[in-house]
Amino acid sequence: MSMSPSDPAPRALRLDLAFEAGLSLPDAGTIAVLHPRLGEDLSPLPQDRVQVVTPHAPDHTAFLARRYACATASEGRYAAALVCLPRARSEARDLIARAAALTDGPVIVDGQKTDGVEAMLRELRGRVDLSEALSKGHGKIAWFPAAGVDLSDWLAKAATVTDPEGHPFRTLPGLFSADGIDPGSALLAQMIPAGLKGVVADLGAGWGYLSAQILARAPGIAELHLVEADARALDCARQNVTDPRARFHWADATQPLPGLALDAVVMNPPFHTGREARPQLGTAFIRAAAAMLKPSGQLLLVANRHLPYETALTAAFRSHSELAGTPGFKILHAEGPLRSAPAEPARRPRVTHRTGRRA
Repeated sequence: MSMSPSDPAPRALRLDLAFEAGLSLPDAGTIAVLHPRLGEDLSPLPQDRVQVVTPHAPDHTAFLARRYACATASEGRYAAALVCLPRARSEARDLIARAAALTDGPVIVDGQKTDGVEAMLRELRGRVDLSEALSKGHGKIAWFPAAGVDLSDWLAKAATVTDPEGHPFRTLPGLFSADGIDPGSALLAQMIPAGLKGVVADLGAGWGYLSAQILARAPGIAELHLVEADARALDCARQNVTDPRARFHWADATQPLPGLALDAVVMNPPFHTGREARPQLGTAFIRAAAAMLKPSGQLLLVANRHLPYETALTAAFRSHSELAGTPGFKILHAEGPLRSAPAEPARRPRVTHRTGRRA
């Protein structure tokens, strides 16, 4: 049976292969699983000893529902650690370095070829006593003893992005647009109406650039709710957006937040998971926005020119139009949410980037 990189089974198959090849776990102690994706099979590991570590709200919720112990950041000490490699190289290095620092036993490194596992294992081989790499399900797995290993130079360091006005923003490697302001968000910021008022939300707020622009350009806003699924990005946003009108929510922005009645939503929705284009994500954001908006509410969003969001807007709003754009982006505006279009769950792994720019 052929398997795609997004199937949940390959990681479990590679773990079984590793145990057959001699990987041994300590008899007691917590086993950290760093950044697994929603729906992945971790059954080869003893569930009562596993702590899933993920900053991503949808993944965190899913593993909690499967009765795994969960944390948003590594806590240590651990008897063993499994690092589920993300696509971003700097983030992958950071996870491995943290695992090595907090683990007394083996650190297991597993990932898909499309996420760069082969290159990462080559780098590791020059730094640690790495096992033979085993291949299965379009990916590879290998492990090394953490004792005596120092990979502190791989730890991610906070960076600063500066906007055209010279305002600094704190970011971290692995976050969307960590190395600069996303051009789609910058274009949308220019279109924020000064007369925007009431209760507003930024869905998928990231590290807060667009939210800061909304608050600066619309003094009549009473509250701005920043909804972001990545706890690391939200922590940066808390430092970057200090306006007292800001409210912060660690949550899946494809799902409406209970109790919020919004006058407006402004957003730059994601449309990728890893390398795979998933415009359904942006559609889920649109439906969630419609579900939270008041009958008179409005939506303002930026999207890549080729994305067919007009269909979703037609289904969820009484009217919509394109306000502005460039060859690469379009600014869409919608009014009058239709209550017959409730938000649907988005079945997906974690989001890595929004408008096509690498994180």
